[in-house]
Amino acid sequence: MTNDVYQHIKRNNIKTILLVLLFPIILALIMFVLSCVFMSVNEALNLLYAAFPVIACVCLIWTIISYSCGSDMMLGFAGARELNDKDTENKKVFKCVENVALAAGMPCPRVYVIHDDSLNAFATGTSPKNASIALTSGIIKKLTPLELEAVIAHEMGHIKNRDVRLDVIIITCLGALTLLADLIARTFVYSDHRKSSNNNNQNNAQAVLLVVWLSLIIFNLLLAPIIYFSLSRTREYAADAASAHITRNPSALISALQKISVDSRVESLDNCKLMGNVCIANPLGKKRMFAGIGDTHPSVENRIKRLKSMRGF
Repeated sequence: MTNDVYQHIKRNNIKTILLVLLFPIILALIMFVLSCVFMSVNEALNLLYAAFPVIACVCLIWTIISYSCGSDMMLGFAGARELNDKDTENKKVFKCVENVALAAGMPCPRVYVIHDDSLNAFATGTSPKNASIALTSGIIKKLTPLELEAVIAHEMGHIKNRDVRLDVIIITCLGALTLLADLIARTFVYSDHRKSSNNNNQNNAQAVLLVVWLSLIIFNLLLAPIIYFSLSRTREYAADAASAHITRNPSALISALQKISVDSRVESLDNCKLMGNVCIANPLGKKRMFAGIGDTHPSVENRIKRLKSMRGF
């Protein structure tokens, strides 16, 4: 069987691991190159050894704090409300979720609704046992049961592959690095008011802080978004493949993606750009950057092309 779904998932998972490893490697390279501008190579290496444990500790602490309540934060950002399974109006949704969970061999996730007429969805949770799926009211109304099952299966694929856990880790780490850059900038402002003349120790400390601050700014603003967006695009292909595998019906997801692509913007996520990466389609509207390098999602055309290449269903 050509282009087997297992190969799609395996290949994309390998790419995901490689992309995640790029984060510390690139940050280290930026810091080392900038250090060489202000000091010798040996001093630059010493700075790298000294600064990285501090940055790692800040990231770890921030990640632990955010990781413990990351799912609720994501649902809160989107304005999602949990659906009542006793309400007869919601039977269609819960029936689709139950069917997909049974086919995937996974526990039924909690179901949330975002009151927006657009078509979009995302999953959250650190494991299949505490996972949640959020659906816009528009996607519930406008998709057929088979199309809705395909979308839910896509999100279940993210849950099964631990994509959401990875999102929480990456988003919180980027938040920690951004916070650290802001703290360093404030330190510069504060030190300017207390600057003493001919103080070599202070000058050396400021040079070190300048290198770290510039490294974080370059990484956070230029390189990290490109890596993260690439990571998001890579995982979307894997989740599409998982949906096709779970439902045995890639045509349903193809049809759903065509409808979603017409109106995927979710207004409640306008001020939370990083959340756009966890949705099945870009909720911030259609934006093409640098020939797709800065896009949060692969194009619908490419996703449909890959789905059509999957045989054996």
